Amino acid sequence: MIGRRRLLEAAGVALAFSPRSALADELLRQGREPQNLATPTGLYDRLITPTPSFFVRSHFGPPALDPNRAVSVEGLVASKLSLSAADLKKTFPAVTVTAVLQCAGNGRALHVPRVPGLQWQHGAVGQATFTGARLRDVLQKAGLGAEHAKGTHVHVLGADAPPKPSTPPFLRSIPIERALDPSTLVAWAMNGEDLTLAHGAPLRLVVPGWAGDHWVKWLVRLAVQKEEAKGFFMETAYRMPTEKVEPGSVVPPEKMRPATTFPIKSIIGAPLDGSRTPKGPQKVVGVAFSGDAPIAKVEVSLDDGKTWRPAKLEGEPGVGRWVVFEYRFEQKEPGRVRALARATDRKGNAQPERAAWNPSGYFWNAWHAVSWEVT
Repeated sequence: MIGRRRLLEAAGVALAFSPRSALADELLRQGREPQNLATPTGLYDRLITPTPSFFVRSHFGPPALDPNRAVSVEGLVASKLSLSAADLKKTFPAVTVTAVLQCAGNGRALHVPRVPGLQWQHGAVGQATFTGARLRDVLQKAGLGAEHAKGTHVHVLGADAPPKPSTPPFLRSIPIERALDPSTLVAWAMNGEDLTLAHGAPLRLVVPGWAGDHWVKWLVRLAVQKEEAKGFFMETAYRMPTEKVEPGSVVPPEKMRPATTFPIKSIIGAPLDGSRTPKGPQKVVGVAFSGDAPIAKVEVSLDDGKTWRPAKLEGEPGVGRWVVFEYRFEQKEPGRVRALARATDRKGNAQPERAAWNPSGYFWNAWHAVSWEVT
């Protein structure tokens, strides 16, 4: 059964959502500038990540907070629109999705050999509720014609400005088919409250099941165009090999594709690696998710993968939505215990023993292992 606190968190009313929550001090800084903060692994034991403890990723740091900042909808549409958060709330039905937001580089520090970039371990991921207007509805309001509803792309730009003229802007694009998916939102709220500046206020894109680089914050422009966006953040960054490559190898540009759907993954939130617990009942708790299909099962091994036991799942499975898993056992004797977790989704995708290496260190998803001392 889900405990009372977890039910409150799932409903979006936990006290931890308060801006004054002490959990805000638990975020782990990744580098000095710009603002990049990791969620502590111990918080991956719940259905909803409290906003003050939700990881933060930014390329240039946040712009000034402007609640009235509008997003321009333009390009291959009949009528150019300029919509603020207030306009969206008045004009379109509000839709809420529960979704995992994960940076493509989550787990980069765990790839072997190491690759350059922010050395995230497990903390660049969280799950929240997001509320906004369907991007599909916004584009239709602007007069997206049937002739442009296939094969085109929506260019997405935020208000975060590059630090100097020689730095390329963080310009992204998504295929029109993904833009028209009913789960893709122009969001104004997170966990039942208006977006905070760190999380994209006043408006951000929400693209469940896809890596966080598509979830552009501080939205100022949505433009339907015939081709993918150009520039460093589309043509060089956030790209994956089209086929498996040897660790440490160089991959030519023509054998790279955009990093989109994140693969299946599980993370153990408790016990913490290196912690101590008294002998007796033990509990392994964590989260599991897949961008491709709902989670079907999570298994835990206590003998380095020789045998696996099913964990109990909590929460509503969904594409790009995590469930909480829990496995209980009795440890009568003191000593070192090591637990492994692996997940499988409803399409049969299984979390691998070893993650597929790539030159940018994206999408690390190997079995998660945690060791602790039973005393």
